[in-house]
Amino acid sequence: MKRELSRLTDTTFDLLIIGGGITGAATARDAALRGLKVALIERADFAHATSAHNSKLIHGGLRYLRNFELGLVRESLRERRIWQRIAPHMVSALPFLVPLYGAGRSARMTLGIGLTLYDALSYDRTWLADPAQRLPGHSWLGARAAAEREPSLAGKDFEGAFVYYDAQMYAPERLALECVLAAEEHGAVCANYVAAEGLLLRQARVEGAQVRDCESGTQFDIRASRTLLAAGPWSDLFLEQALGQKTATRLLRSKGIHVIVPAMTRADALTVATPHGHFFVLPWRGHTLLGTTDTAFEASPDQVSVTASDIETLFRQVNAFLPQADLKLSDVEHFYAGLRPLVADDSTKDTYGASRRSELIDHGKTDGIAELYSAVGGKWTTSRRLAEQIVDQLAPRYGRALRPCTTARTPLPGGSIDRIASFLAESAREFPQLNHDHLARLYGTRLKEVLACGTAPSELLQPIAPSGDIAAQVIYAVRQEMARTLEDVVMRRTGIGQLGAPSRQVLTEVARLMAAELAWDDRRQSAEITAVEHNFRLGDGA
Repeated sequence: MKRELSRLTDTTFDLLIIGGGITGAATARDAALRGLKVALIERADFAHATSAHNSKLIHGGLRYLRNFELGLVRESLRERRIWQRIAPHMVSALPFLVPLYGAGRSARMTLGIGLTLYDALSYDRTWLADPAQRLPGHSWLGARAAAEREPSLAGKDFEGAFVYYDAQMYAPERLALECVLAAEEHGAVCANYVAAEGLLLRQARVEGAQVRDCESGTQFDIRASRTLLAAGPWSDLFLEQALGQKTATRLLRSKGIHVIVPAMTRADALTVATPHGHFFVLPWRGHTLLGTTDTAFEASPDQVSVTASDIETLFRQVNAFLPQADLKLSDVEHFYAGLRPLVADDSTKDTYGASRRSELIDHGKTDGIAELYSAVGGKWTTSRRLAEQIVDQLAPRYGRALRPCTTARTPLPGGSIDRIASFLAESAREFPQLNHDHLARLYGTRLKEVLACGTAPSELLQPIAPSGDIAAQVIYAVRQEMARTLEDVVMRRTGIGQLGAPSRQVLTEVARLMAAELAWDDRRQSAEITAVEHNFRLGDGA
């Protein structure tokens, strides 16, 4: 995947997508597979914000049953199975325990009914060729059995726990990147660090966008017969600036933080209900991911951050329900914050209770601005389906027959894997000197391409960080995955910064490798290191 900006100016595209998160990436993939000429631009790096800063779950949304959103839950459960099939290296089964403390028979029965309905709605959870990906139905564990399975649950009035299954992403930012890679493989022109600064308007009709290359400062136009805005929590703000008016795009921004701490459970995830919502305790890469919070956020999306107060509030909640955790600020290994762009509803300002539904807005109908569309809301899990619906709705506008949607059965670039366990075992045999499980999960069948970057010199196959990432990944990220900054590599192409702040020595070595590829001088390398270190500092505001 090459960043070739000249390709953005030498044609008129069928579809210009502004925003390189999972919604934009999935739509670019779908549209390109159907034969449309697609351009995808992102003002920063692909999946740099909401699409990376989440709970890393592909799930049905058990709690949405309380709002009787059965359609959303069913859609999510179907999409969960599809992600398992097209990206088995990235999406895998995860067992959850729901502990009950002094809840009583009635509460237990209500939850049991909800889980039974959840199982019924996921009737196709075993429709996968790989046995390792098939998910069992729910079951009940008594107090003794549950405490033996997860000792951290034992406590006063502990009654036992329900067991159910969902799925987890190994690296959501890389899963989104694979959608971008797939789009490019089928003819899409994709570029990060290209910012849309305005819309090309003629007689109330959008014909593309005025953009700026964030690296050189060069401004140019991208022309397209239709333009889709998929900018997540920035969508309404961009439209107001570009059009000089408010539009039908109305968002409710919800801030969610996550904190990584040392492992708290053996192998299971925990879903813990509280009077104010719920929180997850998620095993991830040998550590525990805690989250999430859900609070309204009214400042600029560019200002979202994690504060010490945020973490202390989350820890108080976890410690109150799991006192054995005894979490303190000194336990924090890493943290991040993301904004959920929720579809605003006049009936609620409560972000936790707000629907996670998605919506495609045709601004020709709502605002008198033709050939401009906005994709808002939605969940990571249902992003593939949203992309399919978007292209379905746009298809009649092109006056020609498009190919049918095939994204539900077409593996992602690293996902052509019949049996994930066999694939991981084969990787271990072939590359015994490497952290094969980590690398195979990140790249799937593309792993050999990555390792080819390290055949000469051989030191590129040596680990460069405690995460097990190797130098060849850095070279590959620059040459084949459009990595342009040190942060791109450390935070989104590899696992180097995923579990906490890398040492200055590690960052210096990665910067040195990138400098040789991108012709950075010493001053640029130093600036890149400083920018990465900012990711590991707590914020001051809300």
